[in-house]
Amino acid sequence: MKGKAFKFGDNISTDHIAPGRLFHLRSNLPEFAKHVLEDADPNFASAMNKGDFVVAGNNFGLGSSREHAPQIIKIAGVGAVLAKSFARIFYRNAINIGLLAIECDTDGIDAGDELDLDIEKGIINNITKGTITQIEPLPPVMIKLLNDGGLVAHIKKNGDFNL
Repeated sequence: MKGKAFKFGDNISTDHIAPGRLFHLRSNLPEFAKHVLEDADPNFASAMNKGDFVVAGNNFGLGSSREHAPQIIKIAGVGAVLAKSFARIFYRNAINIGLLAIECDTDGIDAGDELDLDIEKGIINNITKGTITQIEPLPPVMIKLLNDGGLVAHIKKNGDFNL
C-alpha cells in the first residue's frame, strides 16, 4: 500500500484521536471520523487521502479503552498506523476492527514522505528518501484477519476462530 506520512509524536492519546468533546458523535462514526486526530493536528482529517499513513512515536493510543479511536481512524481511510509502540488496549482494538497497526522505528520518516508498505515482505519503502525500513512481516493468520476486516468480522464471517 502507498500513501503519504502524517507524523505525530509520542503519547498520542485516544482523546487526541477521538476528541472527548465530540463523544456525542459516537453513534455516527462517519461523522466522528471527520474529526479524527483533530486535537493533535486540526488539519489532519481534511488533508489526508485514503491510504495515507499515521506515523507516530511511542505509546500511540494511550488512555481509554474505547474502540472509537481505531474505528474512526479506519473509517477516515488511513492505510495503517506506524508507531514505535502502541498502548496495549488500542493495539488490541485495532486488531479487532481490522486497522493495520505496525510497531516499527519511525525516526527515519518525516511528515509528507511518500511510503510504500509491503506487509508480506516486511518492508517500508520511503520513496521520498530512497530508504528501506525492515519490519516484521505479518504472519498469514494476521493478513487473513485484516483481509476479513478484523477479528470480529472474521468470527462473524466464519462462525469461529478458524484461521
